[in-house]
Amino acid sequence: MLNEFKNFIAKGNVMDMAVGIIIGAAFTAIVGSLVADLVNPIISLFMGGVDFSGLYVLLGEGEYASIGEAEEAGAAVFAYGRFIMAIINFLIIAFVVFMLVRAVNKTKKAEEEAPKADPGPSEIDLLKEIASALKK
Repeated sequence: MLNEFKNFIAKGNVMDMAVGIIIGAAFTAIVGSLVADLVNPIISLFMGGVDFSGLYVLLGEGEYASIGEAEEAGAAVFAYGRFIMAIINFLIIAFVVFMLVRAVNKTKKAEEEAPKADPGPSEIDLLKEIASALKK
């Protein structure tokens, strides 16, 4: 069973998947920064300084200046601003992945439509030519 597991891990598909997951995690960090550091300020500018990630509704008693203070105090909060940011992150990631898949599909299609190189004579044809040349 151990050898079977080693063979499974060594297969290209598993290794490709592992690399994809690692790159995906790094890509998520980049998109998170893109949204938090570039997209949010632009949206905030047009929305009159509203920061979506700080929008929340307090589900209980008390008054807190920020969602962070409410959470520190253990108050229940309905953090709909974070949900909005998660949707924005998803849309950006989905669009980038769509563009990547589109580019890959265009490349594959161009390769498929490209004229195929003439493979030349087969080994049997070459051997027949050599045999006929030797007979002469």
